[in-house]
Amino acid sequence: MSDKYEPSKVEDKYYKIWEDRGYFEVDGNKSIQEADANGKQKTFAIMMPPPNVTGSLHIGHALTFTLQDIITRFKRMDGYKTLWQPGTDHAGIATQNIVEKQLLSEGTTKEELGREKFLERAWQQKEKSGGNIVHQMRKLGVSPAWSRERFTMDAGLKEAVKEAFVHLYNEGMIVQNNYMVNWCTHDGALSDIEVEHDEVNGKFYHMNYHFTDNSGYVTVATTRPETYFGDTAIMVHPEDERYKDIVGREVVLPLTNRKIKIITDEHVDMAFGTGVVKVTPAHDQNDYEVGKRHDLEFITCFDEKGILNEYCGEFQGLERLEARPIIVKKLQEGGFIVKIEDHVHQVGHCYRCKNIVEPYISKQWFVRSEVAKKSIEKTYAGEAKFHPSHWLNSYRAWMDELRDWCISRQLWWGHRIPVFTCESCGHQWADKADEPEACPKCASKKYTQDPDVLDTWFSSGLWAFSPLGWGNNGQMEDTFKNSDLKDFYPNSLLITGFDIMFFWVARMMMLGEHFMGKLPFKDIYMHALVRDENGQKMSKSKGNVIDPLDMVEEHSADIIRFTLAFLAVQGRDIKLGAKNLEQFRNFTNKLYNASNFLSLNVATFPDLKGIEIKTPLGLYMQSRLSVAVNEVRETLESYKFNEAASILYRFVWTEFCDWGIEYSKASKESIVELGAVFKETLKMISPFMPFIADFLYHKLSGTTLEEGESVMIMNFPKDIKRDEKSEEMFSLIEEAITAIRRAKVVIDMGNSKIAKAYIKIDKDIDTQIAKPFIEKLAKVENIEFVSSKVENSVTDVSNNLEVYIPTAEIDMSAIVSKLEKQKEKAQKEFDKLNGMLSNERFVANAPQNVVEENKKALEEIKTRLEKITNELNSLQA
Repeated sequence: MSDKYEPSKVEDKYYKIWEDRGYFEVDGNKSIQEADANGKQKTFAIMMPPPNVTGSLHIGHALTFTLQDIITRFKRMDGYKTLWQPGTDHAGIATQNIVEKQLLSEGTTKEELGREKFLERAWQQKEKSGGNIVHQMRKLGVSPAWSRERFTMDAGLKEAVKEAFVHLYNEGMIVQNNYMVNWCTHDGALSDIEVEHDEVNGKFYHMNYHFTDNSGYVTVATTRPETYFGDTAIMVHPEDERYKDIVGREVVLPLTNRKIKIITDEHVDMAFGTGVVKVTPAHDQNDYEVGKRHDLEFITCFDEKGILNEYCGEFQGLERLEARPIIVKKLQEGGFIVKIEDHVHQVGHCYRCKNIVEPYISKQWFVRSEVAKKSIEKTYAGEAKFHPSHWLNSYRAWMDELRDWCISRQLWWGHRIPVFTCESCGHQWADKADEPEACPKCASKKYTQDPDVLDTWFSSGLWAFSPLGWGNNGQMEDTFKNSDLKDFYPNSLLITGFDIMFFWVARMMMLGEHFMGKLPFKDIYMHALVRDENGQKMSKSKGNVIDPLDMVEEHSADIIRFTLAFLAVQGRDIKLGAKNLEQFRNFTNKLYNASNFLSLNVATFPDLKGIEIKTPLGLYMQSRLSVAVNEVRETLESYKFNEAASILYRFVWTEFCDWGIEYSKASKESIVELGAVFKETLKMISPFMPFIADFLYHKLSGTTLEEGESVMIMNFPKDIKRDEKSEEMFSLIEEAITAIRRAKVVIDMGNSKIAKAYIKIDKDIDTQIAKPFIEKLAKVENIEFVSSKVENSVTDVSNNLEVYIPTAEIDMSAIVSKLEKQKEKAQKEFDKLNGMLSNERFVANAPQNVVEENKKALEEIKTRLEKITNELNSLQA
């Protein structure tokens, strides 16, 4: 073996072998699948959050897929019939935006191209981006069932979407009406959670509205003067004594002749602004409710593109935000604006294009909130568990205030809403057929289909069961089996980022329960954000974005995977930097060097189950492996990926390499057994670092992956024999070695070999077994066990034993002189600090933190002084 592991020569080759052999598929581990305690085949299912076909993977995707792959590989090796369902999402708004930008750069628009040609371009974008994403996933070494890959607009899932829509429509759970919605003038209607609220530095405009009889005016403050053309009332609080006399009177809108009344409503906050509020029912969510209560007129003053209309007089044709300064200037010239103040307030932005979102009355399709009722009840009853558990509180906060879900989008790319309207009789119906034969009411063949498409999250809300064949209507039958819904629904686990909890997770729970009668997952693991090493959110503008593919090229898939897992503490953001990657590159080297050492001593090694462990060191390392296996199993079962990675790291680095391999230098006969233990360790490492695990396993076995089975379909270690007596003995051996090393440091012989050392131990120990290990690792020619203190020696006392290094044959004068100088220096520091702290004036006048720092320093010097004194006493005894 060379001195260095070269992942670039291994990873692509191994991945192709794994995939070609079908290891990732449901029956890829057929030979090791097993039944549970009730005799039923164990099954495990996890659905990949389908990435959008809008570009390439980011580091957040890498984290999601790494954690999913670790748990999937673990379950596969543990005998479960395992499905990890892969796929990609059509991402309506995002994909349409990308294609529109491409067209603009070519000097054309989607309208000029037409719907059919535009959709062809969108499919081209899907093919290009989807292929790129799948390539990146493979480079990360992930192992989903690729033969079952789905796309949220493939033929089968298109059928499932129509099935779900028509079912909900016929139940009365999907309705259409004029509602106030969140409106992006670029992307159309948005659901509540597609709006991002950010603080902005705006203005408060104080405007005078004059009474119709010219007897005065009222002053109203607004942040959006361009909407005043849609005002249909002025309101004050019914208990506001300041305005009792003006209730019922009329005012004239500035720059127009339209008259509106002053009304009262308890919605008004008397303490805010002037206590007088304009009511614009068609352009404000709260005013919308006021308008319905008071039966006010709803006047829309700009169109769906944000262009001011005929209600705005001379400003008609201007874009709403561009019109604002022009309108304000005109109002100022007319004396209507009396004051403009700076004002910081929350403004909604489109989550995709960052355009300012408007409250807008529009005819839209909605899923009624009642659909979620049972999923909420079952979640609260504990039928699904969040990890970390605090995410249940966030789920509650949203679901307890749930409103109807706006599912129609004014786009071309997406699932066309399957609702048809008869041109002859006006009948409206939902239909699963792309082209219904005729109107079911009057049999007319003249009808039109709703031009809008469904919210992307409607189709991905079915993702827990639609790829398993539900509602696929005979399409895509080669990608799933008839038993899939029975075997894999509910899914075992969902792993995703917390940022799409309400976009996706809550909607899957809602639709899964509604159509399948059960919540779609038993466990929901919400991981945090991956930030840079300084804790900053990654963004292109900051230049701190980490590309997963670049990291794979520079380090290796194994190093990226293990780093992300090690850092994935539940509920805590990940800070990812070069030092982390370097740390786990060193871990990879440690694994490789351990294999090199073993191979230098023995040509090939058996599996652990194929031999009987007999040597003391072999029994000890097998026992420590047993502990590590149980701990890794326990932490993986509770989705504590970071703890599992930490246990592996500690076992390999400290227990096996730092101690086990070093011990073997005193026990050559144990090396075969250590090799078998290490091969079992590689099986445990395989879900985290599959490439190097397979490579080293076959190297140590004297085989190749091309000729043999992969570790990934071998049994994950379990039920390994533990020997606690052996562990106790080697714990004492380690304690003795550490104590002798400390004592040697005192006499400046830390790394030198010495002739003699004595050990006094309070516990039973097989000294014949212990002696060679201690002599070899502590670098002592002869160890002797004694029952009493040895005079004229350097002593080190630990928990269970004392060690003595005789000083009769060592010239101690230089060592004593060095220690005396250290003691003198420490004594001076102690006296100085003690004098300061004994001075009442210093303590009274010095800053408290200075006093505390000095007290802490005094304690540290006192401890150091005692240690030096004890060392001198032991040398001069």
